[in-house]
Amino acid sequence: MKGPLFYAKILLFGEYGIIKDSKGLAIPFNAYRGALKTADVLTDVAKKSNQNLQKLHEYLAGLQTDLVQFNLTALKLDIDAGMYFDSSIPQGYGVGSSGALVASIYDQYAADKITVLENLTRDKLLRLKEIFSLMESFFHGKSSGLDPLNSYLSLPILINSKTNIEAAGIPSQKEGKGAVFLLDSEQIGETAPMVNIFMNKMKNKGFRKMISEEFATTSGFIAWLLDYGQGNVHSLFGNVKSLSKLVLKNFKPMIPVAFHKVWENGLLTNDYYLKLCGSGGGGYILGFAEDYEKAQKSLENYKLELVYRF
Repeated sequence: MKGPLFYAKILLFGEYGIIKDSKGLAIPFNAYRGALKTADVLTDVAKKSNQNLQKLHEYLAGLQTDLVQFNLTALKLDIDAGMYFDSSIPQGYGVGSSGALVASIYDQYAADKITVLENLTRDKLLRLKEIFSLMESFFHGKSSGLDPLNSYLSLPILINSKTNIEAAGIPSQKEGKGAVFLLDSEQIGETAPMVNIFMNKMKNKGFRKMISEEFATTSGFIAWLLDYGQGNVHSLFGNVKSLSKLVLKNFKPMIPVAFHKVWENGLLTNDYYLKLCGSGGGGYILGFAEDYEKAQKSLENYKLELVYRF
């Protein structure tokens, strides 16, 4: 193995909203991971990864920035020697496959890197986020840098605003009835087209107003999580339901057509509420349920994956 493992991430709250400065919370998802490896003989999958690394090397070599410098010679030698990213993180699923790769490359090849063992001041976190945004733009055209940051630190990240982020702690899982889960759409989503749709929608004054006034209703649920589950979670599910309705109404192009009715069914029965996981368009859909068993029965024809119990 060439480098350490880096994990997938889940943006519990903040998709699209964080582009326009609303609150967000991202957590590591240890069910999926990836690491840089080298082999003399590459499988087809490893060969494709190696070719992508070649293109990433060219992109990094062409960056005009004082933010970060890379040991590009070492990177090129390793790529030529058969380096690839060995990953179980599904691509196009909204759980940070490119983020984990970016974190790996930064960890191995950045000069004067900021390490996770340092005192991570807000300035250092913002600098890392900026570096990762620059690096991950190779994959998506535009990146917040949050996925690689979460993967690199392997800590929950609380986004208060674009210029105010901090490492956070969320309570250990409880054996409660409630759950956050993933619903597999069994379709691959592409980030760049979804972000383009969003940026075009942002040209509309009414849409901008909705984003700034209504879309930021998740701060209560984030506060509840970070406060170690103190207070009444039932009332907070009203927030999640409102958010789920808003997403269905305003982000329909980002929801696979086959799941419009599934989404509506959750709102009608209150068995579960769905929201986008990452940029949408396919991949995983994020689910919230006050009673996970009830949600499992309602969604028995679909593949679910548990993220967090409370």
